[in-house]
Amino acid sequence: MNYEIARKLLIDQTTDDEKSDALLNHLKQGKLPVPGQITSILLALKVVFETLKENPSLDKELAYALYKLGIKAWQLFAAGRKAGVDWPPLLKEDLQRISLAAESIFSGTWETLPAGSKLKDEG
Repeated sequence: MNYEIARKLLIDQTTDDEKSDALLNHLKQGKLPVPGQITSILLALKVVFETLKENPSLDKELAYALYKLGIKAWQLFAAGRKAGVDWPPLLKEDLQRISLAAESIFSGTWETLPAGSKLKDEG
């Protein structure tokens, strides 16, 4: 995967088109991600990180997509949980990885979950 494909994939995962298979649409509807979707997002985040780690700025469209993947996904996860969606435990870890990877792109330092870490239960 190259930078342009990775950038497009990340932006596409945050689209508001209700008919798309975008991650945020699935979470908003209380549905699980499409198989392989999280892996593709994480790979795209790593490609974007590697390409931009020395770059002092990001374009607004990409920055907004990173914000939505890092923050909005958590909000939709929490809203789904509050509405009674029984999310699998691995989804929580996956969203944490996505959030850390998005943060890494902004900071310029790659962050990962500590081995064997337990995520705080958010109620």
